[in-house]
Amino acid sequence: MIRRPPRSTPSNSSAASDVYKRQRIERGDINPRLSTLRKIVEVLYEVLEEGLTAEAIMHKPVISVHEDDSVEKVVKIMEKYGISQVPVLDSNNRVVGTIMESTILKQLVNKKVENIFKKKAKEIMEPPLPVIPPSTKNSTILSLLSEYPAVLVSSQGKIIGIISKIDFIKSRLKG
Repeated sequence: MIRRPPRSTPSNSSAASDVYKRQRIERGDINPRLSTLRKIVEVLYEVLEEGLTAEAIMHKPVISVHEDDSVEKVVKIMEKYGISQVPVLDSNNRVVGTIMESTILKQLVNKKVENIFKKKAKEIMEPPLPVIPPSTKNSTILSLLSEYPAVLVSSQGKIIGIISKIDFIKSRLKG
């Protein structure tokens, strides 16, 4: 049997009052307004939505290339794995840049290079994608994805995952 807490007094906290109200709702003693129920549902939805982190959304392993790889090799890797961007790593496996499909297309359209496919990745790479910790909340990830095609997830200095726009969208379908 649920025991009714004492009515709120100046010495009781507002938490006790909230517990009392919740118990009254559960027993059916009071019927909350629709607007109150909507607010409750909205808050619960926000809490559940915010619960997703980078670690839950990320794709792994991260396919990457090295800065001395040829652009031809980069294109073959992107085609093989069906990816549209790839992080570029230096000899110490640190992220130093990114090559996207658009990076290569821009080079081809502008005819900046005689034979782009013989060039090294470091010669055409763009700045690195943003790097976030595994605990990053989805609201931050969404904000970054509105500016970048993907974000990298790093733990203890190592890249452990990547989140592309489609990875984020798929996570919303599951939720």
